[in-house]
Amino acid sequence: MQTLRADIQYRLFEMKDTGYADFVAKLTPSIDRNTIIGVRTPQLRQYAEELSKTSDIKLFLTQLPHHYYEENNLHAILLQNISKDIDVVLDYINDFLPYVDNWATCDILPPKIFKKYPSQVRNNINCWLKSNHTYTVRFAIVSLLKYFLDDDYFDPSDLITISKIHSKEYYINMAIAWYYSFALIKQYRHTLPIFQDKILDKWVHNKSIQKACESYRIPPSRKEELKKQYR
Repeated sequence: MQTLRADIQYRLFEMKDTGYADFVAKLTPSIDRNTIIGVRTPQLRQYAEELSKTSDIKLFLTQLPHHYYEENNLHAILLQNISKDIDVVLDYINDFLPYVDNWATCDILPPKIFKKYPSQVRNNINCWLKSNHTYTVRFAIVSLLKYFLDDDYFDPSDLITISKIHSKEYYINMAIAWYYSFALIKQYRHTLPIFQDKILDKWVHNKSIQKACESYRIPPSRKEELKKQYR
């Protein structure tokens, strides 16, 4: 097991870019700079594809916690195609979530298989939202954003559920604002009353509008309507 860990770390260091590591460190201040190797995401995805063809993949996924940021991102990428069985995927995710320590790894994690099994995923989302772990809560919100805002999967009650989250954690609040900005893009009619009724925390309320108004996917008339809702 230690040999596998050493082999993977060796390969990651072969792809090291110190300048890129410094850049990542500025974007992810919640993690120790010494744990950032500096491997670009396309290279990680390529390496993950290579690893996925070997028996080593499942062994690597049990080696928690990882030491390096890139190991965590590699782990998240590997979970995209680990199984076609949603229960297996959810088990792997639930094992990994307690060790996710930054927004970038968190946001890579939600796999596309989630869209095929909305009922099972929603049951887990409800649990994740109640977690005391910042990035587990963020993961739940990002999963809703990525896979449950399109018409076939959208449930208006999600808008109310997310509005009840009141947190002092920046990365949770930013995820909430990101969620509502996309809700305004994809489900404007359902989402606008949230802002008219001013039920969100003020910072989240204003940040959501700001992010939505920055999008080219919202027409100017709606942007003007949204700007009137600033608090």
